[in-house]
Amino acid sequence: MSYAQIIVDLSAGAVDRVFTYAVPAGMAIRPGQLVTVPFGPRTLDGFVVGLAESCALDPGRVKPVLRVRDAEPVLLPDLMELAEWMHRRCLCNLVDALRLMLPSELRGGRVRARTKRFARLTLDAAGVEAFEAANRRAPRQLEALALLRAGDRETADLDAAALRALVKKGAAEVYESEQRRTPTLLKDARRDPDPELTPGQRAAVDRLTAALTSGGGRFLLHGVTGSGKTEVYIRLIRRALELGRTAVVLVPEIALTPQMVDWFHGRFGGSAAVLHSALSAGERYDEWRRIRSGEARVVVGARSAVFAPLRDIGVIVVDEEHESTYQSDHRPRYDAREVAWKRAAQHGAVLVLGSATPSVSTYMRAMPGVRPENRLELIELRQRVNRRPLPAVEVVDMRREFRQGNQSIFSGKLTAALEECLAGGHQAMLFINRRGHSTFVSCRACGYVVKCDRCDVSMTWHQAENALRCHYCGRTMPPPKRCPQCGSAYIKYFGAGTQKVEDEVRRWFPLASVARMDVDTTRAKDAHAHILERFRRGESNVLVGTQMIAKGLDFPNVTLVGVVAADMSLNLPDYRSVERTFQLLTQVAGRAGRADLPGRVVVQTYDPEHYAIRLAAMQDYRAFYTRESAARRASLYPPFTVIARIVYSAGSEEAAKAAATADEARMNRFLDDGEARQDVVQLRALEAPIRQLRGEYRWQLFLKMYFKADVEAVSAFMQGLAERAPEGVRAELEINPVNMI
Repeated sequence: MSYAQIIVDLSAGAVDRVFTYAVPAGMAIRPGQLVTVPFGPRTLDGFVVGLAESCALDPGRVKPVLRVRDAEPVLLPDLMELAEWMHRRCLCNLVDALRLMLPSELRGGRVRARTKRFARLTLDAAGVEAFEAANRRAPRQLEALALLRAGDRETADLDAAALRALVKKGAAEVYESEQRRTPTLLKDARRDPDPELTPGQRAAVDRLTAALTSGGGRFLLHGVTGSGKTEVYIRLIRRALELGRTAVVLVPEIALTPQMVDWFHGRFGGSAAVLHSALSAGERYDEWRRIRSGEARVVVGARSAVFAPLRDIGVIVVDEEHESTYQSDHRPRYDAREVAWKRAAQHGAVLVLGSATPSVSTYMRAMPGVRPENRLELIELRQRVNRRPLPAVEVVDMRREFRQGNQSIFSGKLTAALEECLAGGHQAMLFINRRGHSTFVSCRACGYVVKCDRCDVSMTWHQAENALRCHYCGRTMPPPKRCPQCGSAYIKYFGAGTQKVEDEVRRWFPLASVARMDVDTTRAKDAHAHILERFRRGESNVLVGTQMIAKGLDFPNVTLVGVVAADMSLNLPDYRSVERTFQLLTQVAGRAGRADLPGRVVVQTYDPEHYAIRLAAMQDYRAFYTRESAARRASLYPPFTVIARIVYSAGSEEAAKAAATADEARMNRFLDDGEARQDVVQLRALEAPIRQLRGEYRWQLFLKMYFKADVEAVSAFMQGLAERAPEGVRAELEINPVNMI
C-alpha cells in the first residue's frame, strides 16, 4: 500500500502540518493534486505534498483518501516549493501559502468548466436522402435535419421532440462541448505592428536578451515617463517565447490592466492571458486553466498573477515597481516583488523591475557596494520615444492665490490652461488623491468634526448620495443639519475630493464632458476599462481621478495635467510620504505630452519649495534619491532599518493596551537574553495612529532595528507573540508595513 502526505485545506495553526492518508488500490495520486479526505467528523479538501511507500503509523488507523478532485495536479512542483518558502518567509500557515497558488473557485468545486450541448448528424448524404424519403410525414424532424445538414447546432436551437426522434432513429447524436469564458479585455483580437526602437530601447533589449540566453539576471529598468519601457518588455518576452519559455507581467493597479492587456494582446494574440480580482469567477477559473494547459504563455495581471501556473518562466516583469499595492495588507503578508525575485531564481529567469520613479530601497540595490545576492543591474532610458520633450511643469503657490482673493480649488493658471486645452480640442487629466466631495465636515462654532463612531477618522461627504461615508469601514450616515456637540447650525464642508473637482469643472466649463475615476465609480465589473476606453475615444475630454490615473496610462491627445492638491500626500504620518509624493507627481506629470502634441503640467501646492515638489517638477529622480536616502539614513528609517510591529485589536481599549504592554515586557526579555539588543533602535508599546478602526480599539508593539540584525529570528519571536494573543484580542505582525495607520 502507498501513502499520501497531505496538507488539509483548513487555516489553523494547530493543524498546519502534514497528515498521512492511505491511497486506495487503483487510485492514481500525484504530488500537487487536490483530493478529498476524511478529517475528524467531516470531509475536507487537501493538497498532496508527497508520497511514501511505507508509514510508521498503525495501518489500521490510517484513513483513506476519498477521491481525487482533479486528474491533473493543480500545483506545479515549483509552486509547491514557493509555498514552502513563503511559509518560512512570511511566517504564515503553509495552507495559506498553498491557497494563493490557485483560484479560490477551484477549492470546494465552486466553479466548474462551462459546457453546452450540441447536436450533429450521424448520417452520410445517402443516409440523409433515405431518412427524408422515409419520414415525409414528420415535418419538424425534417426541419431539424435540414438545420443539422448545415452544421452542428446547439440543442437549444432545435425542436426538443424532433431532436429526440432523430437521436432515437440514429440520425443524430448529442454531445457536450466546453465553452471558455473569455474576459472582455481579450475579446477584440487584433495584431499591432512593431514600432521602431530608439537607441536606448535597443541597448536595453540587447542586454536583457543576452541575460535571457545565459542563465537569467535581475535588472532595474529606470526610464523617464514616456521612454518606452513597455516596448522593451514586449521585445524581451517575444524572445522568451521564441526560446519556448513563458512570461509574467505584473501591474500594480487593476486600472492599468486594460491598457497593458490591450498592448500585449495586440502583439501576442491568444498567447496572452489576464489574471486579476475583477474577473468573474468563471473567467478567472478558465484563464487559469488556459495558463496551466500551456495554451496561454504570457500572463498579465495584478499582484496575484505572480503565482500563475506557468512552466519554464523566462521573464518576470514588475511594472511600476515602486507601488505599495504589490504588498499584501492581509495574511499572508507577502510582497509580490519579493515573490517575483524568488520565482525568477527558481526558473533561471530574467527579472525586470521597471519604473520612472523607483523606490529608494530598490534604487539602492542598483548602487555600488551592494552584496551580489541583493544586487540589481541598472539599465536607464534617459529620453522619451522620438525625443519628445518632457512636459513643461508650472508650480502654483496656492497661498498667493488665497491672498489675492481666489478661494476656488482651481488656481487662475490651471483654469486658464484648462480653457486653452479644451478650446484646442485636446484632453486634460486632473489628479487629486482623495475621493468624495469634501474631506471632512466640521462645525464652525465649536470645531467639532464628524467622525465615524467605529473608526477614529473623519467621515467624507459624498455629494451624489448626500451621505457621509467612512473610507475604512464603509459606514454611511446622513450629514447633520446641526452640530451634534453644540447644536449650532454652522456646519461647513471642508477640503476637496474627486467629486468636488468634477463639479467645479462642470461649473466652469459646462460644455466639457467629464469622467471621474475613483473607487466609487469603478466598483462595477470592467468599469476601469469602460471609463478609459471612453476617454481614449474622445467621448470625454476631462478625466478626474485619484492615483488610479497617475501612472502607466498613455493617451496621445492629453496635453494638460493638473495636480489639484500636491500636499495631500506630503503630510501623512508615514516616513514614505515624501517619497510617495515625489512618485505621484512625477508619474502624473508624465501623462501629458506623450505623442506629437507638447504637454503642460500645473501643480498646485501650499509648499512650493519642498524638495519633493520642486524635484518632481524638474523630473530629477537622481537628485531626489540622493536627498531622500540621506534623510532616511539620518533618521534611521528603511532601507537602513527594518520596522516590525504587532497591531492589537480588541473590543475594549484596556484589553488591547494590556496585550501590547505585556508583549513589550516579553520582547525586552527576549532581547536581553540574546544578542539582538544591540541592533534595536526603538521598542515600545503605544496607541496605533488610528486608535479605533471598524469598532475595535488598536494598540501596537513597535520595533525598529538595523537591517543587519537577525530579522528572521526577531520576526519569528514576534509572530509567536501574535499567535499567543489573549482571548478577545486579535494580533497581526507586520514587517515594513504598507502604511502606518
